[in-house]
Amino acid sequence: MTSLHRLGTSDLHVFPLALGGNVFGWTADEDQSFAVLDAYTAAGGNFVDTADTYSAWGEGNRGGESETVIGKWLARRGNRADVVLATKVGRHPQYMGLRAGTVKAAADASLRRLGTDFIDLYYTHFDDPEVPVEEIIGALDELVRAGKVRHIAASNICAERLQESLDFSEREGLARYVALQPHYNLVSRDTYEGGLQDVAERAGLAAVPYYALAAGFLTGKYRPGAAVDSARAAGAGKHLETARGQRVLAALDEVARAHDAPVATVALAWLAARPTVTAPIASARAVAQLPALLGVADLRLTDTELTALTRASA
Repeated sequence: MTSLHRLGTSDLHVFPLALGGNVFGWTADEDQSFAVLDAYTAAGGNFVDTADTYSAWGEGNRGGESETVIGKWLARRGNRADVVLATKVGRHPQYMGLRAGTVKAAADASLRRLGTDFIDLYYTHFDDPEVPVEEIIGALDELVRAGKVRHIAASNICAERLQESLDFSEREGLARYVALQPHYNLVSRDTYEGGLQDVAERAGLAAVPYYALAAGFLTGKYRPGAAVDSARAAGAGKHLETARGQRVLAALDEVARAHDAPVATVALAWLAARPTVTAPIASARAVAQLPALLGVADLRLTDTELTALTRASA
């Protein structure tokens, strides 16, 4: 059985792949979502990531659809204690931004949709520079003290604001971020590597990267002349037009052949081996897509292979 990894300085222990919930209630209906969640947990997975805004962009959606699907699944399976549940605040159409009152009201709404008394990991989805970190951390600390949230984390935040937040928590003895969710993968390294990664490393934060497969590009299904039926095809396909994207695909193909493994598994294994990374996030709208993602738990790349991929993606 795959061993679980400790999430930063917290007492949470998670599977080395977080299952992204952005497709639930969007490109995956309730039955499909339940099937994916069942297959993920049957394989030993326990780390489910969503957000209160998923998936407000879908036709006829209002936000909160993913949380509602996950809440129904948890109720049906009776397995809340076995799942590390992460959600986010700040982008739901009714609860935009990170003012204290907004954060607390949004958390209550998420708890209702999820049908649970507590959230294991609660992220600020995007930083709100107009709100002082003192107000944001103060509101999150109140949720922790009330037992509604176990641990707090940040996503889409700059190194300076992250450090400021950590310093304030430390100084005042308040809840402190234990994880960071950056945009990070083989073809998108610039946002995280450098200042943000340095802060995470110094503070012992766990990185849980989103877009770990670059909206599907790093699955290897996007090739010159190939048409892909996906809601994210335009975003993924743009990487084909860059020299870096082509170099990365070639390097992934070579390593994948050596291990007789899917390209997606290799891309996730590179990410999982990076400093600070605890569990990349990837989503699946169908059970058939899961094995390539779950394979990251067992694939160990050699130092030579990791170096080749790192150079190709420079």
